[in-house]
Order: sequence, then C-alpha cells, then structure tokens
Amino acid sequence: MEAYKRVMTARAKGRATAQDFIDNLISDFMEFHGDRKYADDSAIIGGIGKLKNMPITVIGIERGHTTKEKVKRNFGAAHPEGYRKALRLMKQAEKFKRPVLCLVDTAGAYCGIEAEERGQSLAIAENLMEMMTLKTPILSLFIGEGGSGGALGLAVADQVWMLENAVYSVISPEGCASILWKDPSKMKEAAQCLKMTARELYDLGVVEKVIKEKEAGKDFKKVYYLLEDLLFDAFNKALKLEEADLLEMRYQRFRQIGTQER
Repeated sequence: MEAYKRVMTARAKGRATAQDFIDNLISDFMEFHGDRKYADDSAIIGGIGKLKNMPITVIGIERGHTTKEKVKRNFGAAHPEGYRKALRLMKQAEKFKRPVLCLVDTAGAYCGIEAEERGQSLAIAENLMEMMTLKTPILSLFIGEGGSGGALGLAVADQVWMLENAVYSVISPEGCASILWKDPSKMKEAAQCLKMTARELYDLGVVEKVIKEKEAGKDFKKVYYLLEDLLFDAFNKALKLEEADLLEMRYQRFRQIGTQER
C-alpha cells in the first residue's frame, strides 16, 4: 500500500480511537481530569486501570467518532493543559511504580493563539524532558495519525509501537507539499518522501514493533487480543529492570535512532 493510502486509512472514519482501545484492553479504568493549573483538556484521556490484572496508567489522545464527540475532543488536537495533565499522571505513575501506556492519534497539538498564550511549546518540551528520566516503564503505541510535536509529546518511551496502518511524521503530507512545492495537491509525493509509514519507520529504527491489522477493517478485536498479551509481556519484563538500567536503555534508544537501518 502506498504511503498516502496509509495516511487515509489512519484518518478513516470509524477507525478505532484511544477510547476504544482503553475499553477493550483496560479493565476497571478510572479517568482522572485536569492539570491542576488551568483546566481539563478533553482531547487527552488519562487514568488508571488494569491490564490483565497489572495496575497501569493509560494516557490517550482521543479524536472522537461522531461530530459531537470530535468537537468535544477538539479533533484530537490537545491544548497545553492536556500535556500537563498527561505529565501529572506520568509522575503519579512513577510514584506508585505503575507502567505507562500512551495511545497516540493526532494530526498535531492545537496551534490556536490561546494554546500559545498558555505555553503550548513549553508544555510539550517539559513532557519530552520529564519522560526521558521517568523512573517507570513507558510504552507509546501509535494507533492512527502521529503528527509533529503533538505526537512526540507522548512518545518519549522505552519502546514505540505502531499499528500497521498508523503513520508518524514531523508534518502532514498536505502541509509538507504546501511548503516544499507550494502545491498541497502533491501530498502523495510528500507522503512518499516523508518515510512516515510504520514499516519505513521500523526499518529506520524509529519504532520497535509493527502490529499487523490485516483484515481488521473496523473490527479491531484481533488487534486488541494480540496487544493485550504483547503489552503485558513488555511491561512485565520492563518492571524487572533496575531503574538505572531502564533509564540508560531509554537514553541509548534515542541516541541510536538513525545510526543504522534494520
């Protein structure tokens, strides 16, 4: 499948969102609200629950399904308070030694003036810094579109996984085409150049695992079933590591990105 078709699949109406993954993977989920500084951001869902009886913190960027839900969730474009809420929950997870699962699905952080006034870039930068030294396992799973700093703000992790039809890039194909060629209609060429598909990013060493979703369509039951075991095993293994080893492995993961292809 060509790159832009993957982009359109990642954006497809009816595709499973973060809330769907939480409902199907996490039991006894309790959502927490607010950043304790400004407000609660509905674009980011965060809380605690159990993954096969393992206590876990889950943070997801939610787009919504219906028009009403999409408006409520700001189409998955988080404000600074959303990233601060996420960081608050990560620090809480660190305190109680709970692993953190981040579910990423966003075209990018909200770029409106009010977000800039409340420190959007600072909020994302603080997440990058704090996640690098968080003393508990972190795994980020890209379930749809992963755009720019909005996605990166939840993707500094011990491992980054992607669904087969998810994408991850510094910019959308349309935005890239508008900048490079002054012509947004060249989005297909831009998507190919950006190397944004799961398989391409795996080959470049940017992600550790690609989760197949062939024949899943709108029914992700097989994906949920596969992920439940894979996530449990990954977190169980990471929890056995010494804190110093966990942090060193995370540091080396990012140092080695781009140095060699798989």
